[in-house]
Amino acid sequence: MADVTTQSASIEAHALLRYVHLSPQKARLVIDLIRGQNVNAAKRILKFTPKRAARQIEKVLDSAIANAQVKADIAGTPLDEDELYVTECYINEGPRWKRLRPAPMGRAFRYQKRTAHLWVGVSEHHVAAQERVAAAAAEAESHKGVRGAARRVRKALAGKPAPSKKGKK
Repeated sequence: MADVTTQSASIEAHALLRYVHLSPQKARLVIDLIRGQNVNAAKRILKFTPKRAARQIEKVLDSAIANAQVKADIAGTPLDEDELYVTECYINEGPRWKRLRPAPMGRAFRYQKRTAHLWVGVSEHHVAAQERVAAAAAEAESHKGVRGAARRVRKALAGKPAPSKKGKK
């Protein structure tokens, strides 16, 4: 069983999608809609947003949720997806693809295809994290008492006197 002190912090995870072929300025319009939202509400918002960036951001959000579940499994703690919130999300500009377009009279016009890096971070709500830590502490305390009681009962049935706590440290 995991130590209670390691479970004090809330579960936090993030996901990053790099070199996405969409304009960062247009993607920021969509990502601003989900910042600070519950993940279920954010998924609904992205599902019904008629922008091309919404599909990519939804994939990154799903990946961040999966990363949080993996971190919780590694820590040995249960994680309720309903208690996750989008804490941080931003779009950074990636490298630009420079292209040339034919123009009249043998000239060429230069244009740029923009790329973006999408970053979404989720974390457990602080109230849920405190409840999870309290439940883990209560479970550890209950197991502690049961083990000692079972040991005393076995020794009593075997005819040996139970050890006193005065001399032991």
